[in-house]
Amino acid sequence: MTEPVLTFTDRGIYCPAGDFFIDPWRPVDRALITHGHADHARDGHRRYLATAAAAPVMRYRLGDIALETIAYGEPRRIGDATVSFHPAGHIPGSAQIRVEVGGEVWVVSGDYKTEADGFCEDFETVRCHSFISECTFGLPVFSWDSQESVAAEINAWWRRNADEGRASILGAYSLGKAQRLLALVEPEIGPILTHGAVEGTNGVLRAQGYALPETIQVVPETDGKSFAGPLVLAPPSALGTPWARRFGPSSTAFASGWMRLRGVRRRRAADRGFVLSDHADWAGLVDAIRDTGAENVFVTHGYTDIFARWLAAEGWNAKVVPTEFGTDEDDDGAATSSDTAAA
Repeated sequence: MTEPVLTFTDRGIYCPAGDFFIDPWRPVDRALITHGHADHARDGHRRYLATAAAAPVMRYRLGDIALETIAYGEPRRIGDATVSFHPAGHIPGSAQIRVEVGGEVWVVSGDYKTEADGFCEDFETVRCHSFISECTFGLPVFSWDSQESVAAEINAWWRRNADEGRASILGAYSLGKAQRLLALVEPEIGPILTHGAVEGTNGVLRAQGYALPETIQVVPETDGKSFAGPLVLAPPSALGTPWARRFGPSSTAFASGWMRLRGVRRRRAADRGFVLSDHADWAGLVDAIRDTGAENVFVTHGYTDIFARWLAAEGWNAKVVPTEFGTDEDDDGAATSSDTAAA
């Protein structure tokens, strides 16, 4: 029996033919990285390979690592395997990784979003025999409204708060979600202030040529009350803290796919929840898997058991693969079973 193209180990997804790992969660000699979120791009590896677009953020977060870059679609021979990276639509620079050995093709999705957002690179379907897919939102209840309609809701909320003399404090992960929101809001409504974690990432992406509106970083001496009707972008962990209270009267909100569930919205105790995710919804997951033409589907991090059973009933050879992925922005406030039942 020939060895499979990819295997699943206690350090991560491994390719025996190329002697490399994909998004490993423990230190390895050679790591191919799908994107820069901390659950996928970890420190401690001897050598890294990622897209040229993902590299600046990875260096910003991980420091002076031995990082080699690759262009989207560029084939690269590693040992007896041929790899290429293809847009995942998740955040700037994110990729699916295609691995071919002896004519057999496997694809590791990383995190992905099928809806084009006008900011990061659009998702690309990659045909394969076996597909390793995330399923963070692998339940039918997760169905996203159009980005345009969500943007209209956010801008209306900000405008109303500004008219009533309140700051609008919006919680969003500092890499990807915050910048996507910046590309969606209407800067003429008022000043846009940012937490240092968000602004640091803004600077990296601006230097790469990603278009973002003008922002003002909040520093210790910033008088938050001196700004009229600002939009304040900050990591969710900063909301409800003394850092956020400096802006005086305010309305708080979160932008996440988990806002689809009432239980999560209640626990967050925010004034608003905007359903906006950088992951595929149920329909996006199903369409992406179907379009690959894959016979074998391995599902990771999310509603894996439920999603795998549904795929198997629909004719796929579907299996669950335990991983240590799943701590990016849309897991900040993850659902419980009671939340799902109440949705």
